[in-house]
Amino acid sequence: MTSYVALLRGIGPRNPNMRNDRFRDVVQRLGFGNVRTVLGTGNVLFDSDETDIRALEDVIEPAWPDQLGFTSTTIVRSRAQLASLVKKDPFGGVEHGRSSYQLVTFVKHPPARLKVKVPYEDRERGLRVVEIHRPSGAVLTITDTTAATKTPDVMTWLEKQLGKENTSRTSLTVSRILKKMTPGD
Repeated sequence: MTSYVALLRGIGPRNPNMRNDRFRDVVQRLGFGNVRTVLGTGNVLFDSDETDIRALEDVIEPAWPDQLGFTSTTIVRSRAQLASLVKKDPFGGVEHGRSSYQLVTFVKHPPARLKVKVPYEDRERGLRVVEIHRPSGAVLTITDTTAATKTPDVMTWLEKQLGKENTSRTSLTVSRILKKMTPGD
């Protein structure tokens, strides 16, 4: 068995169909084991014998509109992929906080490269692209929230670079997800 997380894009916990108990029910009905959630932002943990991540996404993503009435890009990553990301400490000891926002943007179909050379810095946006972490299919950024432009502009910039099939989590959330996943995969 391998431990996975399904990362959903655009989840609004105020929508009754976008609540953790509903997510767990759907994923359990799909036949996955050890289903649980982390936070209220669309992080569904589960275990499966399936090793093909695309096959897992192809089963889970259509279940949201079929069973809960909404669509959501769903990106699946294994515990091993998240562990390699966290172990690497890609943010180089920079603390995540009010003025230094660390974002991990998971991309469904990771690009071979961005339209800019990485590492990249845009001082006007207060944005640094630290790296593309290929094992997890993630683009890692640090935003200086004291800069003139705030995080939503950074999200628009990332979408222009990566397309819409992505979803972001803070580095702290990624660590929380990893801690709740089944060890030993």
